Amino acid sequence: MGRRSKYPEEFRQRAAQLVLDSRRSVRDVASELGISHETLRNWVAAERRARADGPASLTADERLELARLRRKVAELESSGRS
Repeated sequence: MGRRSKYPEEFRQRAAQLVLDSRRSVRDVASELGISHETLRNWVAAERRARADGPASLTADERLELARLRRKVAELESSGRS
């Protein structure tokens, strides 16, 4: 499992959308936001995948909620086995 980001999901999405919607370079936007261009490049790639999946795919908030619920279910299942 990957490391948890120090940047909020909404910030990551908006930064990626800024690159995709404004046609500005990743380096330009990353410099303006004070983040690594490589990090922003990853966020842009994730946003492109999300856009390609279309409206039927889960939103970032839905993915976070799903992950939270899965952790809760695992916690409840493990406490029931005690």
